[in-house]
Amino acid sequence: MQLPRAFWALHRQYYRPYQRYAELQLGDPGAATRLVHQVFMDLATHWDQLMEEPNPATCAWSHLKQCIADELRDREPAMAETAVFSSVARVALESVREQFAAMESRIGLYPAISRLPDRLFDVIVLRHVLGYPSDRTAHIMGITEATVRSHLGAARRKLERDLGLPHAGQEHR
Repeated sequence: MQLPRAFWALHRQYYRPYQRYAELQLGDPGAATRLVHQVFMDLATHWDQLMEEPNPATCAWSHLKQCIADELRDREPAMAETAVFSSVARVALESVREQFAAMESRIGLYPAISRLPDRLFDVIVLRHVLGYPSDRTAHIMGITEATVRSHLGAARRKLERDLGLPHAGQEHR
């Protein structure tokens, strides 16, 4: 069976971000590669159904997330503990270092990020940890750029609350 060009375009666009995201979650590059390979095999197998969906990118992202959840069924995500997360996060967060410096020094920014609700977590990881711009993050997740901005704001507010920090708009006393 020859796969359509659209499949290969999807593969080119999403394979690397999916692999990087899975690696953060699983803490194992080999396991992440195998999982993402299986995700794309599943997408290829069910290509016709995927193309009938109103937003194929959202469905593909959901499938990746479900496969990661299945893989992690009996254990916690490795993101906050992995050396990969720490090194990638520190580089990627340089642009927002001032905003997050206080959070990082308290109970820990990275564990707090790992406790965010699913969509907020995904946006923070894709945007600030893996360093994808907002438009690319939106594209990867199959959502609008406005939704990415909304999720980023909500995540920031939740992290501020969870870490006991004043809201960015509040005057520091």
